[in-house]
Amino acid sequence: MNVRRLIPTTAVAGAVVLGLTALSACSSSDAADGAGKSADKLDVVASFYPMQFLAEEIGGSHVSVTSLTKPGVEPHDLELSPRQIGELGEADYLLFLKGIQPAVDDAVAQAGVKNTVDAAELTTLENHGAEVDGHAHEEGEEHAHEGEEHADEHAHEGEEHTHEGADPHIWLDPVKYAEVAEGVGKSLEKADPDHAADYRKNTDTLVAQLNDLNKAYETGLKDTETKTFITTHSAFGYLAERYGLVQQGIAGVDPEAEPSPARIDEIHAVAEKNNATTVFFETLASDKTARTLAKDLGLKTGVLDPLEGITDKSAGADYVEVMKSNLTALQKALGAK
Repeated sequence: MNVRRLIPTTAVAGAVVLGLTALSACSSSDAADGAGKSADKLDVVASFYPMQFLAEEIGGSHVSVTSLTKPGVEPHDLELSPRQIGELGEADYLLFLKGIQPAVDDAVAQAGVKNTVDAAELTTLENHGAEVDGHAHEEGEEHAHEGEEHADEHAHEGEEHTHEGADPHIWLDPVKYAEVAEGVGKSLEKADPDHAADYRKNTDTLVAQLNDLNKAYETGLKDTETKTFITTHSAFGYLAERYGLVQQGIAGVDPEAEPSPARIDEIHAVAEKNNATTVFFETLASDKTARTLAKDLGLKTGVLDPLEGITDKSAGADYVEVMKSNLTALQKALGAK
């Protein structure tokens, strides 16, 4: 199991749904003692950190948010007990991202909560990181056609947004994340109309922050010596496409996948051809492959956070702050001018 950055349990005003603070298969006994549903707040259950952040920022003082994913639990590996699945149905509002956590997808389907929101339905998902005929798909290759493709995508807004094999890491693109935020805000307005004005205000504030973050990335990555970066986990496809970069993942979109010898050879060739300087890995994930590859190629190593959670070491940091740190790391690795 890869243990990656997960957010620490957040102390929220009011009580949380009984038992939903203990959701790994091996730690179901440490549920919040004496917890109960908040009488004056909307009880929100979010699947993992990117969803939790949205719920807390937009919901503000009107929501009590519980994250299904505890610190130390890799989101993709989350397992829920029958009891926990049953308790999930007691929530007022569920926010999840289909395709990241199979156990959550199944549990949400069984929960039957009226106000259930799938973030994957609030934007358009795409395929990234596929290998075809021995060549890894390079996310920046078709960036020049982005406007054309974007227009075509929105011509089908009423159709199903998700599809098999789609990359679920939409939160790493500030523009797509802002689209999701807009949708979450509207859904909270419907779920709790008495506080609709506050939800709208909070949504506008968050979207403005995300727009500023997008501008910072556009400016900071506009002029670089190389456009190629290497990662252990192909989580940055949307980010690469948005800013004209090329992500080369040692493994695929699935963080548990092991790279093939052929893929390692490809990475060697790509690094040399594109003057890549750094192999990125994730804090709390194994860095063995990244360090071995970097040593073989004479490259540096660095951290690029996929933001599936935040560790205790990141006290005070949130989505925006970590994304700024990622921008700094990319600028250094790519030789930003």
